[in-house]
Amino acid sequence: MQKLDIITIGRSSVDLYGGQIGGRLEDMRSFDKYIGGSPTNIACGVARLGLRSAVITGVGDEHMGRFILEQLEREGVDTRGVKVDKKRLTALVILGIRDETQFPLIFYRENCADMGLGEDDIDPDFIASARAVVATGTHLSFPGAEAAVLKALRLARENGARTALDIDYRPNLWGLAGHEAGEERFIASDAVTAKLQSHLDKFDLIVGTEEEFHIAGGSTDTVAALRAVRAFSKAVLVCKRGSLGAVAFTGDIPDDLDAGDTGPGFPIDVFNVLGAGDGFMSGLLKGWMEDAPENVVWPRALEYANACGALAVSRHGCTPAYPSGEELAFFLKRGVRTPELRRDQALEQIHWATNRTVDWPDMRVFAFDHRSQFEEMDSATPEKINYFKELCLEACIDVAKGEPGYGLLCDDRLGRRALHRAAGQGLWVGRPVEWPSSRPLTLEPEIGPDFGGLSEWPAEHVVKCLCFYHPDDAPELRAEQEATVARLFAACRRNRLEFLLEIVASKAGPMTDQTTADVIDRFYEIGVYPDWWKLEPLTSDAAWRAACAAIERHDPNVRGIVVLGLSAPLPELAESLSAAARHPLVKGFAVGRTLFDAEARAWMRGDISDADAVARMAANYRQLCHIWDSARGAGEEQAQ
Repeated sequence: MQKLDIITIGRSSVDLYGGQIGGRLEDMRSFDKYIGGSPTNIACGVARLGLRSAVITGVGDEHMGRFILEQLEREGVDTRGVKVDKKRLTALVILGIRDETQFPLIFYRENCADMGLGEDDIDPDFIASARAVVATGTHLSFPGAEAAVLKALRLARENGARTALDIDYRPNLWGLAGHEAGEERFIASDAVTAKLQSHLDKFDLIVGTEEEFHIAGGSTDTVAALRAVRAFSKAVLVCKRGSLGAVAFTGDIPDDLDAGDTGPGFPIDVFNVLGAGDGFMSGLLKGWMEDAPENVVWPRALEYANACGALAVSRHGCTPAYPSGEELAFFLKRGVRTPELRRDQALEQIHWATNRTVDWPDMRVFAFDHRSQFEEMDSATPEKINYFKELCLEACIDVAKGEPGYGLLCDDRLGRRALHRAAGQGLWVGRPVEWPSSRPLTLEPEIGPDFGGLSEWPAEHVVKCLCFYHPDDAPELRAEQEATVARLFAACRRNRLEFLLEIVASKAGPMTDQTTADVIDRFYEIGVYPDWWKLEPLTSDAAWRAACAAIERHDPNVRGIVVLGLSAPLPELAESLSAAARHPLVKGFAVGRTLFDAEARAWMRGDISDADAVARMAANYRQLCHIWDSARGAGEEQAQ
């Protein structure tokens, strides 16, 4: 069985975060959907930091359960321990940011799926594959779930694995507060204290806030509470102290909390405390797992934890706020530039680019997002164009056969049905926003004057914008187009949509080996960082080298480049793809009219059937894929 670093066990949920800041939950107009639940957050957090993680939890056999499973897989979390419960629903949590101190939340956890875990759901071989098992306190509040946690801990200790407890005290989830008191963090309870203390000896690491140690120790005096916990456990105790940082105690508890091991803190503004503890725990576990148990460098582990916690409290959401390993290293090396970390453009770019999910090393994209080209065909009508684009999708699916590395470009105005049908097919999906052939750049009406139309797009759609732009354009034209692209880029980030910028300079002015590179440099200069670049076939290897160097100089985490076809015949296209394939940053092609133009015209006239059109386009697409794959293979051989 595949070896794991950490298995977490406990609750999972879909978090619905209020999109409006500074208002009551009653007044929220929209919600962002994320995965949540302390163990689930931690599993994702440590996976982002490079550890091999898994989570044992339960989800419903419905849309929200599938959402959690799919998101976990995208985050790189092993899902073999996730039980799909056909009788219970996935837990939901509704959360909001009221102000700097109030973060209201409502738990919808009545007989939820993760509370349906039992001893039979714990696989001994699965537990044996992990170096550590991490539990959270909530699942000790219900007999069946408690039994599952205790079995996992027992098996872990029998196999010599480490065990950790995040106290994660939520009075509401222990039945001590009403539904309206979801944000309540401490209510004294002798029963909860006794329950926690009965299990403290099972852990090598125990982590909590001062209030959480109060409940575990049975005292509101923090030193006394820590000493009470120490009486039950030899574990390393890590106490989180809010703005004062955190402290680790490996032995006896001193009179002064500052006498323990500490790590540097970070002076930042708090935006959202929800999920910050799970971010902290992720960083702490990274440090904890870097060395043998007896050699853990606690100041370093606490530095990781404090940094991850600082990043978490600076952003919206829980799991989406946590850093990647590259981002953490950047932050620790460079430090705080502005207390509002979510306003730090360099940091946010690294956060976005290094936490994107789903890798696309190969891009074989069938582009049928054309609008004016279809409208100009004889006998074309909007309905016929819409139908024909469904045939294009069929050809795309026929060639892809469910394998990765295939995709499409399709519009919503004349290709809506195909665009909707493409959802969930495993295809990369790009969607244009520019009005065809516009210069200066104008966007489709659906985007809206404030670009608010992007809020209606599915998360998997990539925003594609074609801009006819040349460095020698008149200053007024350049400024207008740059402003539109910059606003569009900002709207994409605001809506968490990837952005593909397509540049065609050859139709706007003369080309040299440096022209495309100059355009690329300019857009980065104004703060536009596309996830993808779509470039016309360049005329020389020097031009390709210059373009690739410009992108890598500004954004080493870019997704890559796709090459457009400009309706070139296949032999000519094969030559241009061969030149492009020698450069690793070029991931593939996005070609359209070469694949569909003749077939579309014949079909519009009634000369060929639906089946013939699909078969011919599939044959063209398959041939182009073969051309690209051969060119890529030859390019890799040359590079070696």
